[in-house]
Amino acid sequence: MKYLKQLYVQVLIGVVLGILAGFLFPSYNNVGKMIGEGYINLIKMLIAPLIFFTATVGIAGSGNMGKAGRIGGKAIIYFEIVSTVAMILGVLVVNILKPGVGVSTQNLAVSSIDSYVQSSKDVKWSDFIMHIIPSNVVDSFAKGEILQVLVFSVLFGIGLGKLGAVGQSLVVTFDKINKVLFEVLNMITILSPLGAFGGMMYTMGKFGFSTLVVLGKLMLTFYLAAGFFIFVVLGLILKYYKLNIFKLLGFIKEEILIVVGSFSSESVLSNLMYKLEEAGCDPSVVGLVIPTGYSFNLDGTSIYLSMAVIFIAQVFNVPLDIWQQVTIIGVLMVTSKGAGGISGSGFVVLASSLAAIKVIPVEGLALLIGVDRFMSQGRAITNMIGNTIATVVIAKNENMIDMNIYHRVVNGKRANKSNVYPITTIDAVSKAL
Repeated sequence: MKYLKQLYVQVLIGVVLGILAGFLFPSYNNVGKMIGEGYINLIKMLIAPLIFFTATVGIAGSGNMGKAGRIGGKAIIYFEIVSTVAMILGVLVVNILKPGVGVSTQNLAVSSIDSYVQSSKDVKWSDFIMHIIPSNVVDSFAKGEILQVLVFSVLFGIGLGKLGAVGQSLVVTFDKINKVLFEVLNMITILSPLGAFGGMMYTMGKFGFSTLVVLGKLMLTFYLAAGFFIFVVLGLILKYYKLNIFKLLGFIKEEILIVVGSFSSESVLSNLMYKLEEAGCDPSVVGLVIPTGYSFNLDGTSIYLSMAVIFIAQVFNVPLDIWQQVTIIGVLMVTSKGAGGISGSGFVVLASSLAAIKVIPVEGLALLIGVDRFMSQGRAITNMIGNTIATVVIAKNENMIDMNIYHRVVNGKRANKSNVYPITTIDAVSKAL
């Protein structure tokens, strides 16, 4: 019975019960949708303020503005390199296993992709850049615009840091508010099993197992590629820094299961920030890398996009030479950054990419509509794990992680909550005072 007290066990039970409920009572899938979305909304409620206070306190408390810029620069470079590797991996795996060969194109629901095709015409890379800069910070907080909140947080933190000792009392106050927000997060996290139950109940009730049969080979191919990327590519990156990927994954097992149930990596963004600080990562690193990574470091999405394009080409028997496939990767590197904040962004990116390539029928997107919900689990899990590892790697590279705490916490012994924040922020404030 003691295992039932573990959150990850409770979440796993919620997932299993959600699958059964959705399968047995498919007509009640909207109830599951309400439960799942209710839980995610509770989490989203905390994301913007947590990003603001964590990033602001971390940057202002560090007293080193150059370091914040260096962390951000390293993060962007890391994101681009790793996400490009993910795209290349997706292309290689889909070419080897050829999941699109033999798939029928009859009865394509072409009308179901019309809205995505229309949205893709309005996507511009320059608009994405401009979208990062908030015109109204209150509106950014209200809409939960992660990157806009982060930009304001960085500027606010730099401004607060420039005040020196005068501004340190506000830093201490912000740090206390941040602790309160994390306590609220702890309370909401108790509902994770219920959220996982609702998400799985809705998905199974609405889409069912039948949708997996037709495109099962594509799903299997994607999950094999994602697994290889996590355990080999990301595993080797961690090994270079003398860290173990299996222990780190064990540390975030609750978050992985929550993503499985909610089909969204955003549902654990706040949890990850808390846990990574708990594991000894400097708050300034966590506050910069995690929010930025949720827009720029979408490794699972990168694998999916590159595979989906080649898959559609295989279905319609469109031969692509090596240079055309290199071009596809290049196009996706741009278009995948241009649909942030757009509903159904995965399909919008695919539609705009296929329109740019001009040799693969856009109508092929209709094949992916039914199975996309199930593949979104793998995308979200890979994205979340990728951002977790990115934060640890950049913190290690910057010597901004307490490895004694990291090894103690990740190996199973949690640090005391009183030690999570004082390690970095309060120490810096005390020195300044």
